[in-house]
Amino acid sequence: MKHIKYLILTIAGFIYTSCGDEFLNPLPDTAVAVDAFFQSDSDVLAGVIGIYDALQGVNENTETNIGNFNRGVQFEHLLTEHRTDNTRNATLEGSKSDFHRYIVNANNVESEDYWQSMYEVIFRANNVLNFIEIADASNQAKYTAEAKFLRAYAYFKLVRLYGDVPLVTTVIGPADDKTPLFTRVPAADIYAQIVEDLQEAVSVLDNTYKARASRAAAQAVLAKVYLTQSNRNYSGAQQLCEAIINSGDFDLEPNFHDVFYSELNDEIIFAIQYQSGNSQESQSFSSEFTSFVRAGREDGQNIVNANLKADLDAFGGDRTAVSITNIGGNLDDDENEVAKFFPDGFDVNDNYGPNARNAGNDYIAIRFADVLLMHVEAVLAGGAATVDAGALASFQRIRDRAFPATAPNAIASVTKDDLLLERRVELAFENQRWFDLLRFGVADAVLSAHAVEMGYVFNSRALLLPIPAREINLSGGLLTQNPGY
Repeated sequence: MKHIKYLILTIAGFIYTSCGDEFLNPLPDTAVAVDAFFQSDSDVLAGVIGIYDALQGVNENTETNIGNFNRGVQFEHLLTEHRTDNTRNATLEGSKSDFHRYIVNANNVESEDYWQSMYEVIFRANNVLNFIEIADASNQAKYTAEAKFLRAYAYFKLVRLYGDVPLVTTVIGPADDKTPLFTRVPAADIYAQIVEDLQEAVSVLDNTYKARASRAAAQAVLAKVYLTQSNRNYSGAQQLCEAIINSGDFDLEPNFHDVFYSELNDEIIFAIQYQSGNSQESQSFSSEFTSFVRAGREDGQNIVNANLKADLDAFGGDRTAVSITNIGGNLDDDENEVAKFFPDGFDVNDNYGPNARNAGNDYIAIRFADVLLMHVEAVLAGGAATVDAGALASFQRIRDRAFPATAPNAIASVTKDDLLLERRVELAFENQRWFDLLRFGVADAVLSAHAVEMGYVFNSRALLLPIPAREINLSGGLLTQNPGY
């Protein structure tokens, strides 16, 4: 695919053989530094790239033992999309089906894996920072900023999914006090660390990369942090979004299809990369989104709920055919499948291609369309509607691409409901809906109504996932559980 993928391939073996199992799976009982690892600038760079490798995770098709191989972001749709009104699992069997029915418990292996994966990112970042002085002086600032961006990115995921979590910003050695590894810190303190890390990344990085940390990626994540934390910073978020918009470095792809199948295109701000056909660097989530003609190992994930199909049919425009498929009319309205991430772009007509379970589709973490819609959200500043010209212009850019036949599509005002709906149809299956519902303050209402419609049982405890039981057991009870679990 792109350069970073091959760089990971060339250095990954060195990382793995140098660091041992403790570094690869830095669970709280084994999070230790290896003093002999970083000996040169190239070693530190290898460590930085290793942080991305932790985000990338291990393909479930390659290593099926979920207890030993962290999946990175490859299970994220279960913890996000499946817990919204967007999608569900095709069957009721197994722990993956617990998410869409709101019955996840503290022993859920996918939730445990995600927790471990994000802390692996954090511990690898801390390890790089611990040895940063070994890097060439000219590279220390950017390596530091890159590691801190990735640490902040992982903590932002954790704090929104689990609430108060342990805050670990240094390497914990075998002789050190392990209390910080098991002490839940108030979310406000987690956000303060996230903001500090991202502000440093914004000040140091440039926009050289799309598959590595960049200034725009840090600006975009920081803008979303400002829109999410309890003490909202709408003006700060607006300034950050406008800096990205006015940079000239990014633009909407004219063809919505190209956003997903022309990788690292003009719209991509940050993507986690995979390499097709390479068992060590590929992903399997694309194949698991298939069901009618199964390309994955299981019966199908991210099956589209009928109400999302209805919204896409009514408001999606050109996005609809790119986003969902009924396999040539073979599927009912509540059975449609995701079309955004066909393995390597091959659909059912090509039997999903030669590498369906070892696909190279990138995980799109941040794209320009999200920034435009965040810009509108920042201008709204919690209000019911806006007529601000800048916000309307950002919103219109999204609409004009979706409905080119009627462009320019005049927008007189944008309401909060308009924006939430636009984000739903624009960003469906990109793991944004769960966080949008929380941020807009409507999660309880929307999901309660969804649960009634689908025959699920929902209560507000499900707004946070349970702290994994394994971590509580390792802590000897020091790590506490979320209410209701």
